[in-house]
Amino acid sequence: MKSAVIVFPGSNCDRDMAVAIRDISGSAPAMVWHGESALPDGLDFIAIPGGFSYGDYLRSGAMAARSPVMRAVVDAAARGVAVLGVCNGFQVLTETGLLPGALMRNAGLNFVCRDVALSVENTQSVFTSNYRAGEQIVLPVAHHDGNYFADDATLDRLEGEGRVALRYAGGDANGRVNGSARDIAGLLNDAGNVLGLMPHPERAIEAAHGGSDGRRLFEGVFAGLSVAA
Repeated sequence: MKSAVIVFPGSNCDRDMAVAIRDISGSAPAMVWHGESALPDGLDFIAIPGGFSYGDYLRSGAMAARSPVMRAVVDAAARGVAVLGVCNGFQVLTETGLLPGALMRNAGLNFVCRDVALSVENTQSVFTSNYRAGEQIVLPVAHHDGNYFADDATLDRLEGEGRVALRYAGGDANGRVNGSARDIAGLLNDAGNVLGLMPHPERAIEAAHGGSDGRRLFEGVFAGLSVAA
């Protein structure tokens, strides 16, 4: 299986993502600089990591979405290549139009950095196939602009199509994490091969991290892609 991690100026989770991919898939990903105009041939999986691309100037993810490499990522997604965007990567995916809606400033106007409870809403995608529907898992978040927004018609359509992959769990003692509409934490495209999520699965792949609920996301992806190949 061939994978790649896209690296922007200001990415700070690219190495964490690369370690998770290497340790779980057995193969190190290609690290692709944002200025490249093409991706390596034969990719099965592309990850857009967290961080603060371009210092979050203008709008989180807006400048990164216009980097040369993102045209190749959009084309790869259209061909069915699996694309995972985490935190800033989720913001980039909405800015490219690969996912609908937008990520705005947290409702409390504070940076949120802690573990959060999540409910698994969809287990039909390659990203979530290793979880049980309705299962509650715990992953860390670290973001200032994680407040997912879309108009009511779009939200109704996303819900009706089963495209909400993960939701901040209502039992979270601190209430809604960032003000996201309908507590959406992770979202799929209509084909199911693109996932954007604010929590960081790559920071929860072994017990030493304080939890390993993120590991099953990667295990499911790589097992599914291996079968498909």
